[in-house]
Amino acid sequence: MTKPKAIVIGAGIAGIASAIRLSIKGYDVDVFEAGSKAGGKLGEIKMNGFRFDAGPSLFTMPQYVDELFKLAGKNPEDYFKYTKLKEICRYFYEDGLRLNTTSDLDQFAKEIEEKTHSTAAEVYRYLKKSKTIYEVTHHVFLERSLHKLRSYLHWDTLKSIFRFGQIDAFRTQASANQSFFKDRRITQLFNRYATYNGSDPYQAPATLNVIPHFEYHFGAFIPKNGMYGIVEALLKLAEELGIRFNYNQKVEEILYNNESKPKINGVKVNNRSYKADVVVSNLDIWFTYKNLLTGIAEPKKLLTQERSSSALIFYWGMDGSYSNLGLHNIFFAEDYEKEFNAIWKDKTISSDPTIYINITSKHLRNDAPADSENWFVMINVPANSGQNWDQLIKEARANMIKKISRMLNRNIEKDIICEQVLDPRSIESKTGSYQGSLYGNSSNSQFSAFLRHANFSSKVKNLYFCGGSVHPGGGIPLALLSAKIIDDDISPVVY
Repeated sequence: MTKPKAIVIGAGIAGIASAIRLSIKGYDVDVFEAGSKAGGKLGEIKMNGFRFDAGPSLFTMPQYVDELFKLAGKNPEDYFKYTKLKEICRYFYEDGLRLNTTSDLDQFAKEIEEKTHSTAAEVYRYLKKSKTIYEVTHHVFLERSLHKLRSYLHWDTLKSIFRFGQIDAFRTQASANQSFFKDRRITQLFNRYATYNGSDPYQAPATLNVIPHFEYHFGAFIPKNGMYGIVEALLKLAEELGIRFNYNQKVEEILYNNESKPKINGVKVNNRSYKADVVVSNLDIWFTYKNLLTGIAEPKKLLTQERSSSALIFYWGMDGSYSNLGLHNIFFAEDYEKEFNAIWKDKTISSDPTIYINITSKHLRNDAPADSENWFVMINVPANSGQNWDQLIKEARANMIKKISRMLNRNIEKDIICEQVLDPRSIESKTGSYQGSLYGNSSNSQFSAFLRHANFSSKVKNLYFCGGSVHPGGGIPLALLSAKIIDDDISPVVY
């Protein structure tokens, strides 16, 4: 019996995971990728002896990666190794405060009590609330489709619905955090987690306070081969399963029949048709409708929603080492609300942005030459709506160098020996993310979780969607869960 055929559009992390799950289910799988490499936003850059992870740099919830190997009957450790971090992040404030967050919660809470006006008890109470939000939401909002009736017929779903008031959806993240902490600097520290899905803590619901639970309960990790090592490990598994990856092959159209209930026929690539029984699009949902689904009415309300923020990233090869920096480092803006107003109201970049620096060579020595470091330096910026990015980048670079140099008491500019830049325009062109937004639509409303596109098409049978622009959202864990939700909706092949 010939295997049924599945085609995945895009080799981002969700596309690869979907391909693996479909293969395990019994499908013959092809992946068509417009670029020359797999990974999507989870890419890598090499220059002058330095290696950089191009996109996501914080690794949480590794069990979602391990699960794919286990489903295939493999031992995850034979493919993918990672280490739990003892130190999660170093925080730098303009007033001189320095905080180190660690996997030892007692140590972290003690440091906050000793160095700030907040107490250890405040930290414990806050993270208990974060855990509660996770317990209420993860089965319902993260691991199942919100668009299928059967999702609401589970007992744990009903329990979560009865506990809906506990997810703190009716006040903003910033106002909730202010109620937990006496010290505004600790409020600022936890407001930062809104940026993990490209949102504004002064608008987004306090439900986003679930995110710290991922770090402080489950932990933060570093893959042995860097973040791109996740892609390499999953590609190895996929290829062993017989999945074919077709690079530099841009899908031009999703094909379906014209019956009363349209059904998938396949895809068109370079004017050639490829038949398929199932198609999964890992392309941004905006581009999927606008460019690939001819004749299918687009969900205008969904596609016109506010997009998430984007990023401006400098990849700097640094001559020298900085002992006062760790793997993850945050240099906070003095006025956090002003920074977010610049992004969301003025659609520009604040003159004093919060700066994130990731230095994987602190743990992975081969990522930089001897006595050098690879700096991934990022700020949050608005999605592209026609701003003068060349001018904004020039100004932001100068402001960032000035701020980091002042706070480290060292002229960092003289140490920069090579540089690449990624901005909203190039994020869109390289990864297919509309307007360069990193997470699809923003989460700046109370019910944004319900407003993301479903993982299946209600108009074309056997058409599915995965990745950060659809349910349940952006970031590696949620992108992997989008593939899991599709998997749960497709029956295994029976011979």
